[in-house]
This record gives sequence, structure tokens and C-alpha cells, in this order.
Amino acid sequence: MMDADPYMLAQADKAHCWHPFTPVSDWEASDPLIIQSGQGVYLFDIAGKRYFDGTSSLWCTALGHRHPRLDSALSDQIGLMAHSTFLGMTHPKAILLAQRLAKISPEGLDRVFYSDNGATAVEIALKMAFQYHCQKALPEPGRTRFLALTGAYHGDTLGDVSVGGVGHFHALFKPLLFETLRAPAPHCYRCPLGLRQPDCLMACLGEATKQIDEHAESLAAVVVEPIVQGAAGMITQPEGWLKGLADHCRSRGVLLILDEVAVGFGRTGTMFACEREGVAPDFLCLAKGLTGGYLPMAATLTTNEIHSAFRGDWANPKTFYHGHTFTGNPLGSAVALAVLDAFEHDGILENVNRQAARVAERFDQDLKGRRFIGEIRQQGLMVGVDLVQDRAAPTAFKPLIKPAAQMCRIARSNGLLIRPLGDIVTFLPPLISTDEEIDSMLDIFMASYLEMEKAVGLELSK
Repeated sequence: MMDADPYMLAQADKAHCWHPFTPVSDWEASDPLIIQSGQGVYLFDIAGKRYFDGTSSLWCTALGHRHPRLDSALSDQIGLMAHSTFLGMTHPKAILLAQRLAKISPEGLDRVFYSDNGATAVEIALKMAFQYHCQKALPEPGRTRFLALTGAYHGDTLGDVSVGGVGHFHALFKPLLFETLRAPAPHCYRCPLGLRQPDCLMACLGEATKQIDEHAESLAAVVVEPIVQGAAGMITQPEGWLKGLADHCRSRGVLLILDEVAVGFGRTGTMFACEREGVAPDFLCLAKGLTGGYLPMAATLTTNEIHSAFRGDWANPKTFYHGHTFTGNPLGSAVALAVLDAFEHDGILENVNRQAARVAERFDQDLKGRRFIGEIRQQGLMVGVDLVQDRAAPTAFKPLIKPAAQMCRIARSNGLLIRPLGDIVTFLPPLISTDEEIDSMLDIFMASYLEMEKAVGLELSK
């Protein structure tokens, strides 16, 4: 059978598949990793080799693979129905999921709009924010602009790309995008203002609030990833930055959109990252961990006040004209409910915080001060190891050296799957990882770093 022949599968893949964020020529020259199955924190390739899933399959298999609760929920629901439209109809699982999300989310987020991925969850919030200002009791249709951070990544739809700030992803599409205001990312290791803590007095927050003040009358919303900017390089925000931003938005009537697609559902040690600073946004965007990686599903949570601005009828339509074929999908809803059950009953958050301390100790013990280690940034089980050629500067590597990519290739050969973000190596293990599993992943991580350090050191000495 073709599906059991690794060579035939690899050839068919190269002939027909188009992989995201993957240079085509590099892929065609590679020996593709073909994953066949998963169990717990492990993935198995078609030849039966076992790998630790050190990225939680792009940050979404928070509860690991083949989780009994999730498998059971999916099986039970498929015995009832796979899908029914949410346009003008409803079904029990989506109702119950919305009720539970409203119950556990920050105060005031009582309305849930379903979609199918993180990018659409944010896109929906952008459109809702603008339409809300047009339709609220005292309309402000001039609020058409958005403020986002430098280095922001919120997805790949055109609205998300407009508020995005990753040049090599987004620059090509500039003619198609709307203009976005920018505030400097609160990146203490590479401060865009050239300052240092604590003397800086969080000047980055001052720059953001200044932008809000200058453009308050035209700003619809500010959109940020709270606590950690993931794709920007696992940039951790200084304590108090998010709370200060949220308070200032509220004082100027500017809505706050928090993109928790990557950082939500326990990844940073609390159910939602914004809980760490007691922030309740106007919009909370969720995906990834919502279904534990089982099915594509997302949710945009907002307030009753915002929802009320869309209350109309056929004679006076104020409808939000946005939707997806699979909005509120019953299978996804059933699995998401099982995810919430796991968080409620299985001690997931307690495990995250215990394992996070274990990870921090090992990184501090084994990597801190090594030749190419610039900074280790961590929040919960979300880690970015920033590699630099010269720690004193810190000086970036020449583009062709790619130390993070080299390290990830070495780790893969040793049985650990991790991914680079430029010269940053990321580590986001499943939240259900045990002490032994974490230790084994870290053993491979550290050994892979040392092997990379030696190889790159030889390259630099030539």
C-alpha cells in the first residue's frame, strides 16, 4: 500500500503538498519526517521511531496525544452527529461550551463567537471592534485605527497581517493592508529604546500610552499578546506592563483585544495569561489549546455591552456579517468541553507550575552562562532560548550560520522535536508532562545545545 511506503509518501508529498512557513527548495531537498501516530507526550514516525513532542505540535496539543477524556468525548459526539450549522440554529455542546467559557474567563466576557482558528478569532475581534464603535449608543465611526506592537504576530488573514509586525512574513503584502499604529514591544533584553531595567521605569509602556493619547479619537482598539509575545521570540513582558496598558485603554475609551491563541489554556501557568495581572479585556481570542489540538476551533469572547450594539432585526439590521461553515462545530465543542473537564479535575495547572520550576532550575543550572546563550525567557511551560554570537553585545549570528536551526536538527536526531524562531530555540512541552518526561526532554535539549555549540564554534573559528 502506498500509505505504508515511506519513500512513496515522501515523493507524493513533495509532488503535491505545500507546507506553511517552509522554504520550498529546502523542503524538496530534505528527508521529510512523516509522523504516523502519537501517544501522550510522544510522536512516532512511519518507521516507528519515537520523539518527544517538545513543541506540543505547534503549541496546541496541550494535553498530549490520545488523551482518554478527549478521545472519549470525540467518540461519543460522533455517534450523535459530526456537524450542524450554527447559522440560525444551535446545538447542546456549543451552548454548554459558551456557558463554561464565560464562567471561567475574566469578568464580563459573557458572549462567545465561534470560528475555526486563531487568525480568524483575532480577525473577528478587529471587525467587531470597528463595528461596535459605529453602532454603539453614541457612535464614533471615526475610530478606524488599531495599535499593535512591533514584532507582533496575530495570524495570516489580511486584517491580522495588517496588525502584524514581522517584516519577513508581512512586508510583501503591504499594498493590501490597512495602516496600523505601532508601539515598541516591551523587550527588556533588546530594548527598542536602548534602556535598561529598572532605571527605564518601563518607558516602553509610556510610549504605548503616548500613542493612545495622541490617537485616542481615531483608535478602535489596541491588540496585543498578553504576558508573552510568542512568534516575536518568546518576549516576556515586565510585570505591570499589561495592567498599565489595559488601564490606559479603558481611560481613553479604546477597546483592548488580547490574543491568547498561544498563551491561553494554562500555557503560562494560569488558565488565561491575562489573569496574571488581573486584566479583563474587551475581547479575548482563543484557539490552539481550546480543543487540545484535536480539531480546528476558535472562540472570540466579548462583553454584553459590545454584543448589545449588534442587537437589531430585519428592519434595522446591525448584524455581524461574519461566519464560517464550521462555526460551533459539535465535534470541536465536545472535545473543548472535555479539555475544560481535564483542567477542572486533573490538576493541569498545578502540574504546569511544578514542571515550570523544574525547567527553570535545569536551564539555570545547565545553560546559563554558556558561550552562545544570550537570554533564557520563560513563563510557565513556554520557553525561548535566545542564541547570540557575542553575549556582551548581544551580537546576532551571520544569517547562514542558523544556530537554532542546527540545534533543532540535532535534537530531532536525538528524539526531541523543537522549533527555531530565527536564532531562538523554543521549548513548549505538553502540559501533562511528568517529572521523568520533562527530565528526559531536557537531557536531550542540553546535549543538543552542547553539540551545536561545538559545531558552530568550529564554523566561527574558520
